Amino acid sequence: MLLTTRKMTMVFTFLLASLPAVAMAADTLTKQQGDAILAELKAIRALLEKQAENNVPAAAAPAAAPVQPRVTLPDAEGHAALGARDAPVTIIEFTDLQCPYCARFSAQTFPELQKKYIDTGKVRFVTRDLPLAFHAQAVPAAVAARCAGDQGKYWEYRERLFAVQQDLGGAAYSKLAADMKLDAQAFAACRAAPGNKAAAEADRTAANALGITGTPTFLVGTVTNGTFTGDRVTGAQPLSAFEAKIEPLLAGKK
Repeated sequence: MLLTTRKMTMVFTFLLASLPAVAMAADTLTKQQGDAILAELKAIRALLEKQAENNVPAAAAPAAAPVQPRVTLPDAEGHAALGARDAPVTIIEFTDLQCPYCARFSAQTFPELQKKYIDTGKVRFVTRDLPLAFHAQAVPAAVAARCAGDQGKYWEYRERLFAVQQDLGGAAYSKLAADMKLDAQAFAACRAAPGNKAAAEADRTAANALGITGTPTFLVGTVTNGTFTGDRVTGAQPLSAFEAKIEPLLAGKK
C-alpha cells in the first residue's frame, strides 16, 4: 500500500528527530557523517513537502517496479572495476557520489571487502552510477570521477570526492584534479563533453528499470556465459551482509 505524502513526511520527521540519538549510539558514525545524513533526510523531506504544496498526491505517481528477489543482467560491466575478471563472484554497485550513505560504505565496509575478497581474487567489484534527482552535484561528481578514470585515477578521485562531499560544486572538481596532478586540459575537456553525463544518466535509467532507486545498492552474484544473476544488498551494510551473500556462492563454485 502506498503511503500518502503526509504520512511519508511524518516518517521523515520522526527520523530527523531521532537521528541525534542514533548518531550518539553508533561508535563508527562521525559527526560529519551524521551531519551529512541529517542533510540527506532534510532534502528528502523538502521534496515531499514541495509535492504536497503542488497538490500532487504520492499515490498518483507511477508505481515503482516490483522488487524481485534476484536480478538478471545481460552483462556485468561498469565504467570502473576492481578485481580479477575471472573472479567467481561479481558485485555490481550503484552509487551516488553525493550520497552520505555511499561515503559511509566506502569508508567503513569497502576496505574490509577489498582486503578479504577483491584483492584475493574471489570478487570482482564493478561500479555504476545512480545520481539521485535531489542531489544537485550527483551528476557533475559522477562525470568528474569518470574523467579522472580516463587518466587511471577513478578510485582515488572517488575517495577524495567522498571526503569533501559538503564542498562539492564550482571549482572543487578541478581543484581535486590539480591536487592529484591530473592533466588539467584533458580533464576539463572531458568534463565539457556530453558523453560521460549521458553515460551516468543511462546508468540511472538502467537501475530504475530494475526497481533500484536508492543508493548505495549492490547486486551480488555470478556471471555465466556473459549473463549476470544475483541478489540485492541495499544500503551501507557491514561486511557481514556481503559475507552472507558471497560465501554460499564461493562454496557453490568449489
